Amino acid sequence: MNEDILKGQWKQMRGKVREWWGKLTDDDLDQISGKKDQLIGKLQERYGYTRDEAAREVDTHFENEPSFSEMRR
Repeated sequence: MNEDILKGQWKQMRGKVREWWGKLTDDDLDQISGKKDQLIGKLQERYGYTRDEAAREVDTHFENEPSFSEMRR
């Protein structure tokens, strides 16, 4: 996933991220602010994932979401 695109399109992606991981709060999403490491950390915190599990979750969701196809480049 291209992190520059993640940061640049964060406002558009927030809704989808919230849909995928409903335990994330608006404050969490504000703190994440398009940073992959922050998203991974919040998933660990809210869902009890290991770092590897959280990273896999993030990569899998973004790779399989057609509207974020640019992020695969």
